[in-house]
Amino acid sequence: MSDQLSQGRSRARSRRQVAGPSRSTAGLRPLQLPARDTAILDAIAGFIRARGLNPGDRLPPERELCERLKVSRPTLREALKRWAALGILDMRVGSGTYLRVPVAPGAVHFAVTVQLEHAHLQRTLELRRALEAEAAELAALRASDEAIAEIRRRLKHMEQVHLRHGDAPEEDWEFHLAVYRAAGNPLFVQIVGQLHTALHRFWEHPFGKSDFARRTFPMHRQLYEAIAARDPVAARRVTLDIIRIVEEDLREAARVRQP
Repeated sequence: MSDQLSQGRSRARSRRQVAGPSRSTAGLRPLQLPARDTAILDAIAGFIRARGLNPGDRLPPERELCERLKVSRPTLREALKRWAALGILDMRVGSGTYLRVPVAPGAVHFAVTVQLEHAHLQRTLELRRALEAEAAELAALRASDEAIAEIRRRLKHMEQVHLRHGDAPEEDWEFHLAVYRAAGNPLFVQIVGQLHTALHRFWEHPFGKSDFARRTFPMHRQLYEAIAARDPVAARRVTLDIIRIVEEDLREAARVRQP
């Protein structure tokens, strides 16, 4: 009898074990292996960090990447296109693939979609006001001597091009990019960079005007001087003044275009 009872208890324990996990682990689910393109991009991000590649640097040719990663070229290209769509890579036919923004293994990237209508552009300026004013203030507090020298170099180049051609949209962007980098937080570069990528063609000549927000031109030197003087209050004030003028010109341009 005792043997039968013992066997019964053993069978009951076996049934409980087979029945499934205990209540303490019921909320857990089997881990899913990452998609192949995600694994490819993580591997490339690790390579970029290990090699110290910076924005503007070219990645190895696709053939070499395929050989090292043991993947087909179509699979590699699909993965790279994901980053290209997010503005992380610039895939140039006949030239190669270039890094546009810093990346790191495990980083999360997102795209920004903006409609080229007055209301939506005003919203982007609201976001820029919050980000750029903070970046300018932090640059005044954190910028190294080398970073300040880079801002000065970008400013002089922007002024030269502006005086020669009447505008300098690309040089203006490079100047502000130097300020974001001087702030010491790479997220400023990435987030504002995504906005710039989304609106690049518009901000080159807003509403077809090559002299849009021309009044802000001398303020860029004021911004540089505030950062160089380590004056965060002045740096924030000048940045807010620049964006205020852009908003005013944007409203005026939209009003003139109304039928």
